[in-house]
Amino acid sequence: MSSNFIKNVMFPPHIRLRFLHSSVPPPLPTIETSSSSFTVEFLVNSCGLSLKSALSVSKKFQLNDKTPQNPQAVLELFKSHHFSDTHVAQLIVKRPQVLNCRIHDNLKPKFEYLVKIGFEGELLPHLILSNTDITKVSLTSQIKPSVECLRLFLDSDEKFLTVVKRGSWLLTHNMKILLKQNVDVLVKEGGVPAHVVERLLILHPRSMLQNPEKLINAVTSVKNLGFETTDTMFIQAFSVMLQMSESTWKKKIEVMNSLGFSEDDILKAFKQFPPCLSLSEENIRKTLHFYFNTMKLEPQTIIANPNLLGYSIEKRVRPRYHVLKVLESKKLIKGIKMRILVIGEKNFRDKYIDQFIDEVPGLLEFYLGIKEGKSWVLDGEEVNFALQLK
Repeated sequence: MSSNFIKNVMFPPHIRLRFLHSSVPPPLPTIETSSSSFTVEFLVNSCGLSLKSALSVSKKFQLNDKTPQNPQAVLELFKSHHFSDTHVAQLIVKRPQVLNCRIHDNLKPKFEYLVKIGFEGELLPHLILSNTDITKVSLTSQIKPSVECLRLFLDSDEKFLTVVKRGSWLLTHNMKILLKQNVDVLVKEGGVPAHVVERLLILHPRSMLQNPEKLINAVTSVKNLGFETTDTMFIQAFSVMLQMSESTWKKKIEVMNSLGFSEDDILKAFKQFPPCLSLSEENIRKTLHFYFNTMKLEPQTIIANPNLLGYSIEKRVRPRYHVLKVLESKKLIKGIKMRILVIGEKNFRDKYIDQFIDEVPGLLEFYLGIKEGKSWVLDGEEVNFALQLK
């Protein structure tokens, strides 16, 4: 087939000309609307957002540049209720729509009511930041009924504030019927005293909004393990059991059995410290592996001190253990006592790091390095925490 044929038959002249003279059009320039420009400028200059955050927010939210008065009035209302610049910026990033909220029939009466029931000073911005939905739900049909419902089961303002601080979502959750139903179920069917139910609501508010049948099953299971509803550990045991199905419980018992614990041992530990069985099966194995193989603890030591299962191996146990091994190797201490895992962070640093900082330069960095899984030089020798300190 000749080249002329290709030129003249396959591509007629008018098509050939179009190909020869056409070019890829340049990309259209990004046109920033006045509304978008105003939004970014307002978020940066008035709300304290970084340019990067403002641009990100402006992709999903726009202010009307023709009515800038409302967002400015919203900011002034925040300032009058102890919102710092940081509070404002955090809130706008989380929920920029709040800048368009009506003031006189939404935010203002809502804030005044929340202050009246105890969220004074900086408590108010902390509450709003922990649950920004408070700014959008109805005061009359949602927040007030939730507050009144909670107050039915809490006998003081202090307890009420404690519960809402721990679970601000309670103010925006439709719980009026379910909470009362669950309290009745626990008291009447479960035989749980009212003051214990109140304590449960304070310590574990989310558990009180579970399915009523699940609550009763958890109470029954805990009672079958020998707990009385008046026992000091009942609430903890109940909360742990509420998170598990029967099959999950059995799997955890099997893991403990396989590691040398009898069922009596496990029950004894659980009665002393119920959270010891809140770990996943994998974490139970990892935790006990460190205690048994690295620290050379005996199973009975764990049973006598089940709170050891509640400590993070990576963030607490391993770093402290290796600091003490260094001190022991330099004959600065004798032996490793169990109490080093129990004492608070400040006491540990004071007693086992700051006290020996001259004898072991770099000891603090060594300790922090283990926590972060980094390498550090101690006494001229590089230690790779991620590989060597296991």
